Amino acid sequence: MQKLVISTFVLALLCFNVNAQDGTSFGIKAGLNYNANGDYFESIGDNAQNPDRNIGYHVGVFGKIGNRLFFRPELVYTATKSSYDSDDFSMKKIDAPLLIGAKVLGPVSVFAGPSLQYILDTEFDGIDINDVENDFSIGLNFGIGLNINKVGIDLRYERGFSDNEAIFIDNNLGNSVVSRVDTRPDQLILSLSLAL
Repeated sequence: MQKLVISTFVLALLCFNVNAQDGTSFGIKAGLNYNANGDYFESIGDNAQNPDRNIGYHVGVFGKIGNRLFFRPELVYTATKSSYDSDDFSMKKIDAPLLIGAKVLGPVSVFAGPSLQYILDTEFDGIDINDVENDFSIGLNFGIGLNINKVGIDLRYERGFSDNEAIFIDNNLGNSVVSRVDTRPDQLILSLSLAL
């Protein structure tokens, strides 16, 4: 199902580029993510540890249909990291935000929409985590952008809709200790885009 969604999205982006009209564009984007995932539970009985935020990155493509009111689908590879005391949790995923936006003042626009997320890989300080509750999840993006000619910059906030825990056995604490990390994103995203 996820492969069908991603394939349809890529095909739609290519069609946007071929049928260029006023306000319609296709391009590339990249930037930084200031991320923290959800709480880390070292065992069932322990209190949760809140994560420290870290800098991650993203790179991808986007399409845009419309001018004053627009639809902007994106396909983005994202790498994030969160720190819990002395341990780091890293995640690599594919994001597909489906944004609806409007120009509000000259080159300034606002936008919001769901973000489809597919987790490719998770790791907790050298421990591969195979048991993520849902590889596919949905979040929310909203933010503000500035576009001048073919160059754009935007700042957005992303949050996952529901808990999505990764479960693993921490061999350092003993074979019977089960730990959990909430993989739901909670991040600020700064992007630079270039229409081609």
